[in-house]
Amino acid sequence: MKILVCTDGSKQSRKALEKAAEIAAGCNVNEVALIHVYDNKPDSSLFYWDEGSSLNKEQMDQFQKLREEDKDKRKNILLEALKFFEDKGIKARTIFREGHPSHTIVSVAKEEGFDMIVVGSRGLGGLNKVFLGSTSSAIVQEAEDCSVLTVK
Repeated sequence: MKILVCTDGSKQSRKALEKAAEIAAGCNVNEVALIHVYDNKPDSSLFYWDEGSSLNKEQMDQFQKLREEDKDKRKNILLEALKFFEDKGIKARTIFREGHPSHTIVSVAKEEGFDMIVVGSRGLGGLNKVFLGSTSSAIVQEAEDCSVLTVK
């Protein structure tokens, strides 16, 4: 069995890691992969500008710096998850992708032949996820070729 575990650093994501480790330790699991997907769309809260105006070079440089810092933080989330599994004596690998989270996770699961996706019931999305639908719900709806375990 191959398990794909989703992580975003949230409390629910941590619960998903714990459940996946429990499954991996107690079953005949051939592979565990940890995935973190980030949507690299610009966050409009980082900068404010009037309609029709453009960012100058200094602002663009600052924006790029903030994006790189965010990307580094996200990589650290994945490395912390990997350490969690290593501390339990479970071999795992990491997958770090840019894209729409649910679409990318389901795509990776299908392309690499995972039997199960383990995901927390809520992530770091906050109030927007209430209105837009959660990543975990979208994964459950989109995954066709594997089981999805949503951990509460």
